[in-house]
Amino acid sequence: MAEITLNIEGMSCQHCVQNVQKALDRIESVRSAEVSIGRVTVDVDDPAAQKDIIVKAIQGAGYKVVA
Repeated sequence: MAEITLNIEGMSCQHCVQNVQKALDRIESVRSAEVSIGRVTVDVDDPAAQKDIIVKAIQGAGYKVVA
């Protein structure tokens, strides 16, 4: 298992946190996700293969992943 940490723009409240959490919970390969305003840390089996999927899920929820 490996950890991916991403910074997220556009989050301003607990509702935003819940939206991102729900998006990540739908990804089968995500073992756990700790979401806070502006940041997410995700545990996955293969970070190289999963990072794009995680980024797309966050973007699909309406937020922008930044470096």
